[in-house]
Amino acid sequence: MYRNDGFRELNRQESLQRLANAPVGRIVHTRDALPAVLPVNFILEESGAVLLRTSASSELVRAVDGAVVAFEADEVDAVTHSGWSVVVTGLASVVTDPGEHEQLVRTGPRSWVPWPVEVFVRIAPDLVSGRELVGGRTLYGLDPPT
Repeated sequence: MYRNDGFRELNRQESLQRLANAPVGRIVHTRDALPAVLPVNFILEESGAVLLRTSASSELVRAVDGAVVAFEADEVDAVTHSGWSVVVTGLASVVTDPGEHEQLVRTGPRSWVPWPVEVFVRIAPDLVSGRELVGGRTLYGLDPPT
């Protein structure tokens, strides 16, 4: 975040509150040494960890298990020029405990594209950052262009 850039920095609690209400986010990982971004549905756990569900044989699981990834979600209103963005960065890991997996089958996120064998991927909330832009306001004291 840059000082006086027109955005308001969200604290951790504000960031997680916004993230908890977002239906879809984007997981950012590395594929063949290049950045890759994939939209996914998810739930936010009480700890602030991001939890998603996907095919056990997916390329995503192979790419992110044991890797540091970023997860971003946002809400934008193009009419009012307002919105927010939250990024969670942390270690992604496949849930391997059979008991926890069974519990998550009942309580975790539902896959939008169900597979015969699915796994849960948890992203630890090691770094949480967010920012908000309220339309029509600027820290420079200037009116936005019409």
